[in-house]
Amino acid sequence: MDIFTLLFWAIAVVLTVVSLVRNRAKTFAAMKKSKGMMGSMLSEILAIIFLIGLVLTYIPPESIQSVLGSANVYLATFIAALTGSVTLIPAFVAFPLVGSLVNAGASIVPAVAFLTTLTMVGIVTFPLEKKEFGKKFALTRNLMSFGFAIVIALAMGVVL
Repeated sequence: MDIFTLLFWAIAVVLTVVSLVRNRAKTFAAMKKSKGMMGSMLSEILAIIFLIGLVLTYIPPESIQSVLGSANVYLATFIAALTGSVTLIPAFVAFPLVGSLVNAGASIVPAVAFLTTLTMVGIVTFPLEKKEFGKKFALTRNLMSFGFAIVIALAMGVVL
């Protein structure tokens, strides 16, 4: 385990003990409620693991590395950003998927572009957004989000 995982575990244990000391009944009620919530999410979590397994099975690491690797970072970033813009995946699925893509050889800049456009740009949801907020707002928001996603990805490349 890395230092951040250990740190988060330590913080969780300390705060749980503090909560137990302050109010044992509320702490156990919260644990019972979270157990129920986790049980209802279990099928989605298993689906995420299955989806990531399928993606990594049918798309070999060499393909991921050649398309999203560091050969042409700008082209790979643009392709990843376009893919993220038209893909509709919940964020809690996207994070492990992007982690798996990076582990399979994708460069960090295209991975960040994919993730940020996935969460910020909505081509698939554009008709609903246009209906609710108007065409001008929806178009402006999506274009600005796409631009900022590219800027964020390139900034991550400079930082890391």
